[in-house]
Amino acid sequence: MGITTTCLNILEKNKACLGMIIVQIVFTGMSMFSKAAIDKGMNPYIFVVYRQAFATITLAPFAYFLDRKKADPLSYSLLLKIFLISLFGTTLSLNLYSYSINYVSATFASATVNSIPAITFLIAVVFGFERFSMRDFPGVVKIVGCVISVSGAIVFALVKGPQLNWSRASHATNPPIITHSITPKEKWIQGCLLMLAANIIWASWLVMQAPLVKEYPAKFRLAMVQCFFSFTQSSIWAMSLVRDISSWRLRWDFNLLSVAYCGIVVTGLSYWLQLWVVENKGPLFAASFTPLILIFTAILSAFIWKEILYLGSICGGILLVAGLYCVIWGRNKEAQNEANSEKTDPKEDTSV
Repeated sequence: MGITTTCLNILEKNKACLGMIIVQIVFTGMSMFSKAAIDKGMNPYIFVVYRQAFATITLAPFAYFLDRKKADPLSYSLLLKIFLISLFGTTLSLNLYSYSINYVSATFASATVNSIPAITFLIAVVFGFERFSMRDFPGVVKIVGCVISVSGAIVFALVKGPQLNWSRASHATNPPIITHSITPKEKWIQGCLLMLAANIIWASWLVMQAPLVKEYPAKFRLAMVQCFFSFTQSSIWAMSLVRDISSWRLRWDFNLLSVAYCGIVVTGLSYWLQLWVVENKGPLFAASFTPLILIFTAILSAFIWKEILYLGSICGGILLVAGLYCVIWGRNKEAQNEANSEKTDPKEDTSV
């Protein structure tokens, strides 16, 4: 009984961390499924349309039954704000991501995602959603953690070193399930730049969620409205570019599974979970877990796509985890200091 209570207390204390780890596992599946579907010939813009459609349908019953008493009806000004955030956040970042992943590997896509914590931190500081001071040790640790995470991502992507034996053996005995065609250098550079742009836009979207959730706390309804706006915006964009009716036809195959997973699990449920974490811990805390995607993707790619792992990748992964720990420690220490200062203030008032 005591062990059970202790475990429950630990889970309750670290539920935000657990929630973000689940989100990163879900996003790992997104990079794998979306890469595979687009490699098999599915148009990336149509992929985003169906993904957002599945997400809207998934969130609709939760928004209706769980959030109908939590917030007032949406005003026209708030709807316009959500529409613009969806357009310049969700819609643009997803379309850029889906298009660029056609020219890079899933592991590389996950590596570039690790720029999100540093970008989110800079944007959040500029707009006043995160505070730090070079005189405070936790603030310095947060900055160092962001730098270490980005450095780990660079090491993971660029430094190879010796090839791991178990990965080489697996690669030799089992042929790749999915073959990646060698793309021209120009397309590879284009894919990298577009992937970076998608990450910058996604980091901005994370920062914009903090004031939006405070203004409208019904998170299921807020996530559903953003998905619906993104669906309509992506539909208009895709229909203007893809006129072939056969490209829009979904069959009972892997493409349908990929769209359903990315729509229902990723966009639908994990978006709500991210909103909850952003509301309670801030955008930097939510973004600081993105390095885990790279580690999860590299491990799965080695088994599923038989991608070769190198010692440099392992070292980069260690740096990513160390940077992640620094950011979480700094954020938690700042929260403890704020809580202690709030407790001491009333005592000072009463003594005077």
